[in-house]
Amino acid sequence: MKKVVVYALLIFFSLLFIAPLFWAVTTSLKSPTELYLFPPKWIPSEWKFSNFAESWNIQPFNTFLKNTLIITVMATIGQLISCTLVAYGFARFSFKGRDFLFLIVLATMMIPWEVTMIPQYMEFNYLGWINTLKPLIVPSFFGSAYFIFLLRQFILTIPRELDEAATIDGASKLTVLMRIIVPLMGPSLILVAVFQIMSCWNDYLGPLIFLNDQMKYTLTLGLSQFKGMYGVDMQSIMAITCLISIPPLAIFFFAQRYIVGGIATTGIKG
Repeated sequence: MKKVVVYALLIFFSLLFIAPLFWAVTTSLKSPTELYLFPPKWIPSEWKFSNFAESWNIQPFNTFLKNTLIITVMATIGQLISCTLVAYGFARFSFKGRDFLFLIVLATMMIPWEVTMIPQYMEFNYLGWINTLKPLIVPSFFGSAYFIFLLRQFILTIPRELDEAATIDGASKLTVLMRIIVPLMGPSLILVAVFQIMSCWNDYLGPLIFLNDQMKYTLTLGLSQFKGMYGVDMQSIMAITCLISIPPLAIFFFAQRYIVGGIATTGIKG
């Protein structure tokens, strides 16, 4: 009886989470006359798969996709490089004020982005970067406190004897990082990459603030163009939402075991 109750609750809450996704998919396949029926019609009488192509061609989504891919790829590369170097420094080098400096880095996680949004806009405007992709790419090359923390904790689990053995053989600190540490950091690096990809792919506020030209828009900004002053193109919104949700879902599906492994191996260690 206990198992029956548990499974019934699990099924019930699973359906609650699946229902919005199911509604989005079915709405994207409906004809315009079935969108606002009451009571709502969950299953369309005619499956219009042409809605996806028509919605994609209403706006220049090929350009939006290209911009999103550029931002996502470059920002992910920047985070992986910068966070790995900083985490390696905090984990393996001993210098005066290291722990205090690391505490300051962690303290930056408590500052919401909304607080630094205006100063960043003023800085990027002074540099002439507004309405370019640079404000969405360049900051990632300076690292993220959360990712630095995750990678540092993972590096601390790697025995120092491996570093010492490589150093005895004449390897430099950079060689130790590239030949010893980085190959062992696979799960944690994949974890950081997946989180960064999700963040860039779903980012709406950043592009909204820094981009003005429609040809520089990302997918999320392009999606918002279906909401106008006099109405909302719900059919197109649902169709494009389903399309742009496929890559993150696919990445998460194939990387989920690395995500679980990366989180499990980045435990708290001083």
